[in-house]
Formats: sequence, structure tokens, C-alpha cells
Amino acid sequence: MNIPKTNTPRLVIIGGGFAGVSLARNLLKEKVQIVLIDRQNYHTFQPLLYQVSTASLEPDSIAYPLRKVVKKGTNTFFRMAEVSAINDTTKTIHTSIGNLTYDYLVIATGARTNFFGNKNVEQHAMRMKNLPQALNLRSFLLENLEQAVITKDPKQRKELLRFVIAGAGPTGVELAGGIAELKINVLPRDYPDMDFDEMEIHLIEGANRVLPPMSAKASKKAADFLTQLGVHIHLNTLVSDYSNNIVTTTTGNIFETATFIWAAGVTGAPVDGIQADSLIPRANRYEVNRFNQIKGYEHIFALGDIALMQTPAFPKGHPMVAQPAIQQGKHLAKNLKRLLKGKEMLPFTYFDKGSMATIGRNKAVVDLGKFKFAGFFAWFVWMFIHLWFLVGFRNRFVTFFNWSYNYINYDKAARLIVRPFKNKIDVTEKV
Repeated sequence: MNIPKTNTPRLVIIGGGFAGVSLARNLLKEKVQIVLIDRQNYHTFQPLLYQVSTASLEPDSIAYPLRKVVKKGTNTFFRMAEVSAINDTTKTIHTSIGNLTYDYLVIATGARTNFFGNKNVEQHAMRMKNLPQALNLRSFLLENLEQAVITKDPKQRKELLRFVIAGAGPTGVELAGGIAELKINVLPRDYPDMDFDEMEIHLIEGANRVLPPMSAKASKKAADFLTQLGVHIHLNTLVSDYSNNIVTTTTGNIFETATFIWAAGVTGAPVDGIQADSLIPRANRYEVNRFNQIKGYEHIFALGDIALMQTPAFPKGHPMVAQPAIQQGKHLAKNLKRLLKGKEMLPFTYFDKGSMATIGRNKAVVDLGKFKFAGFFAWFVWMFIHLWFLVGFRNRFVTFFNWSYNYINYDKAARLIVRPFKNKIDVTEKV
């Protein structure tokens, strides 16, 4: 790996997501050697992946080089590698570019798409968990539109113009709204010789309402917004299979579609080498205490989506979203500073800053404690919060410019097939 020897403790961070970046940035000036490892050389702002998929933003608007995260430190390093295993006996991690010893190890590998054992869906459905997959989806969507405009077969055209999304959580709702806005505001001008009354967007959800983690009020408003945009919502419905362009469901509905998108759940992305009883199989997440130490380990920590910390307020663990990861990373940085000074660590307490989702132009829902609101103001709050948490001034500026352009011109400027989509199977969702 070519990491220099050091007289200071070595902290190895596996994963450059919200948790890993938050931790590293809060330790840059400390007397500790930091080695940040990720299989990509950039941090992805995942809440806006759907905007890359629906041609609102280019990928560099929501990606930030990880080397820029660590460059301000005096003893900090980044390595692009895939971690294959951990050996705690020798305090060594094994990677695709060599091995490295550690004094403290932090696993922040995040989550990958959960297909709940459905192999056909896993093999054939589109997914949107990382930047390459978002670009695949954008290319596939645009390629299907190009094919639809030239086909003379009505059945094939209907398949190409029917979009089915499984999962009505924030990702599925925002993706459905984004595709609907393309249909209403953009595509009719790009394809004046195509009848977009034929284009259908179907959103399938196993629960009895959309946005199940949010309040009933937010769910109702989100459903109303989606219906206004022409999205067909199917509740209390699970996908049982997808093959040969046919989606079958538990309610007997069948959808013939060339574009089936899976947004129905995530599962943790663990690393080999940690004791089996430290991993909670149901969630595929490491059980951690209030200091984010993995069960059974003193010097190995887990943060964010891969960590399951059970508290009275969150008996099933914190939600697998950005805020717990960011807060845990910042808190662990404080605790590591205390450890280096010989002080005891302090327990982590999550501050719930609320949840939100955008459905489209002037359409969003926000749950903020006792305050629950929807519409234009919620949409404005959603934009402000997402701009604020984007890493890097350039990313904020470019994203704000694109949003302003899209809002004024009813346009989405990133409708480019720069990387034709060829292979649906992409299982590279781990560090």
C-alpha cells in the first residue's frame, strides 16, 4: 500500500460515505495517522442519485474526490482499494492492493440493495445504489425512449414506455416523481412525434401507504402529488418475479415493461473476518454499543448503515439514512480524541432532524418533529438542506445553477447518453 510507518496511532477507515468522511474530516488535525480506503475515489451524495438517473444533474455535481477530503491533514492518506477481509488477531486488513495493520479500525461500508432472495429480480431489475448504476439507469431510460420513437410494434412501444418502480420509500417516490416530470415538461418537446399519453409510471409498495417511515400526513400528501403527476400507485402489493420483461405481483397484477427499477430495500455490506455473532443476520448489520464499538471488539468500530445501535428510542437501530451516519462519524471523532488523551468515551445520542422527500417541482413533504408541512415551502426546505450537506462549494454552486435552470426553463439539461447501457447486472455495491 506504500503507507509510511508512523509513531502515532494508525486509524484505518473503510468506506468514504457520509460516516467515513464525517469521521475523517473531524480528525485531520489530530496526532493520528488516518488511512481512508474506498473502492471508488469519490464520495457520492446518495440522496440526489435519482436526479442523475432522471437527467436533472450530471454525476460530478454529487460526487466529491476523497483525496480532497484528506489532503488538509498532516498525516492522512487515501487508497483506492477493495477490502476483502479483516484479521483482528494480527490487527490487519487485507485488500486488493495489499495488507495494512491498524491500531483502530472503523467499518463504514454502508449498504447495498436488498432483493430479499429474489434471484430473477436481482439479475434483471435496474437498481440505483451508486453513481455508475444511476448513469446506467439514465442511459437505459433514454435508450428505451429512442427505441420507442422508431418502433412500429404497438406492444413493444408500450413496454418501452411503461416504467415500473418497486418500493415507495423516499427513493422510489422521488424517482417516480422525477420520471413523471420528464414526461410532462421535457419529453414532449424532445419527441414531438410520440404520443406520451402512452407513457405509464407505476409505483408498487408492499405497505398500505407510500413513504411508510414518514407520518401519515406526509404519506397522504405525497400520494396526492404523485397522482397529480399521473403516477399509478399500487399498495399492499409485492413483486414476486421479473423475467422476460414481465413483472408479476402477489395481487395478480402483471406489468409488461422494459424498465423495471428496484428501490424496495437495502441491507448492510459487511466485511469478512468479524465474528458471526457480531452480525445481526436479519439486517446484515454489525451490532454496536453506544460508543459504536462492534460487539466483541474494543478497537473496531462501525458507523452508519452497517452499524445497528439499539437504544430505547430506536430499538431496531437508527434509520439507514445520512444523518445518523454523519452524527456518528462526528461523535466517534470526539471519542477517539478522548481515547488518545486517556479519557473515557461518551455514549452516542442521535438527534433526529426530521425526514423529507421531494416529489417534483414545488412538491415535497417534510416531517420536522411536531411540524409537518408539504408543498412549495417544503420543497424549498428540501432544496436548502440538500445544498447545505453537499460536500464542496463547487458542487453546491453547480447543483444550484442546474436547479435554477431547470426551474426557469422547465428543462433537464443532462439528457445525454454518454455511456450506452449494455449490461444490466451490476453487483459491485461494496467497499
